[in-house]
Amino acid sequence: QATTIAGGNGLGNQLNQFDAPEGIYVDDQQQTIYVADLNNHRIIKWKFGEKYGEVVAGGNGGGNRIDQLDTPFNVILDRNKKSLIICDVGNERVVRWSLENQNDRQILIEDISCFGLMMNNKGDLFVSDYERNEVKRWKKDEKQGIVVAGGNGKGDKLNQLNYPGFIFVDREDSIYVSDCNNHRVMKWSKGAKEGIIVAGGQGYGNSLKQLSYPQGLVVNENGDVFVVDCSNHRVMCWPSDSKEGRVVVGGNGEGEGSNQLHHPTGLVFDRANNLYVVDMFNHRIQRFDIDTN
Repeated sequence: QATTIAGGNGLGNQLNQFDAPEGIYVDDQQQTIYVADLNNHRIIKWKFGEKYGEVVAGGNGGGNRIDQLDTPFNVILDRNKKSLIICDVGNERVVRWSLENQNDRQILIEDISCFGLMMNNKGDLFVSDYERNEVKRWKKDEKQGIVVAGGNGKGDKLNQLNYPGFIFVDREDSIYVSDCNNHRVMKWSKGAKEGIIVAGGQGYGNSLKQLSYPQGLVVNENGDVFVVDCSNHRVMCWPSDSKEGRVVVGGNGEGEGSNQLHHPTGLVFDRANNLYVVDMFNHRIQRFDIDTN
């Protein structure tokens, strides 16, 4: 059963509202989520149990000034929890906003159609580029990232991607990619020249073997892939080495009931294995207690 923990008050720009939220990050220690509030051009920090969030980045209208964001798709906390790293998509850049000093902002990467964002334990930054159909890794202070998935043009071969969105990086630095327009999730092992299909890959559809525009992505220690099946309004789990998935939440048609979703996007687990789903067109964040076994 779902609990709405943020938003859910219709589309809007008040502090208890979102306008098409996309990405999410959970900070267990602070009992807080950070949400990329796309069409409000801002990042919202929302403490569990609160009725309102607060703006921690952007919120000054859409634009390309250093104090503005333009349709941010995604947000993560950096490893030391002192700043936010944001996919500032409309400005084709990845930016860092300090949480300790409101005026400390910097552009980390320019000229990138960024979507997915993740940092490993070493502080390497992984970013998907949906125009170039690749995922790059940027080591700390590197000016040039290196391609670690895709990068062979748009297509559906095993060494190609077609609109890579959300990504997940495991402890071995294997990269999982929601290969959105190929309706599949790809896994690229570290150093691999091509990926393997770990979910979907059977074309657009709503059977248990198919995905339709996959989005948010989390992989557990066992290699089970949890993925948002956006156009089917559900979240799927594909057990490791399985040819089909099972519905974890949603799958009850597009709607705003507590067992329904409307074009879900971002996905994240907390330490207690609660699942958080960004319910984009319901402008809310849903938390589900699920049995992950």
